[in-house]
Amino acid sequence: MSKDAGGAKPMLLSGGNPQIAKAEGDAPVKRYIAEMPGWKSGVGSRLDAVIVRTVPNVDKAVKWNSPFYGIRGNGWFLSFHCFTKYIKVAFFRGTSLDPVPPGVSKQKEVRYLDIHENDQLDEAQFADWVRQASQLPGERL
Repeated sequence: MSKDAGGAKPMLLSGGNPQIAKAEGDAPVKRYIAEMPGWKSGVGSRLDAVIVRTVPNVDKAVKWNSPFYGIRGNGWFLSFHCFTKYIKVAFFRGTSLDPVPPGVSKQKEVRYLDIHENDQLDEAQFADWVRQASQLPGERL
């Protein structure tokens, strides 16, 4: 885990979610990932790498203490967030993906992928969802 400019450990919110100031660009997303606790940082790095490899022109930001990914002028298509025992990936137009990601949401179009410590991430399926999601109208947040 990185330390802030004063040398203190970063602030973790409930569930171990890193508290990162709202900002756009790669640097705040990389900082968020570096400050994800334990095994979650490695998974966050893998998610980020797959997203960047799949959508090379992806825009990044940290909003509401979560990394967001989108296409400039088209909105955000994906975010993820740390919880105590898992990482929750949100596809904002998830009901339009084929196959639909497994996690349901109270929001009509959102679908989730929950990743636990010992889960095997199906990178091919994840990359396919990312590709599909990046081509849909995104959320304007």
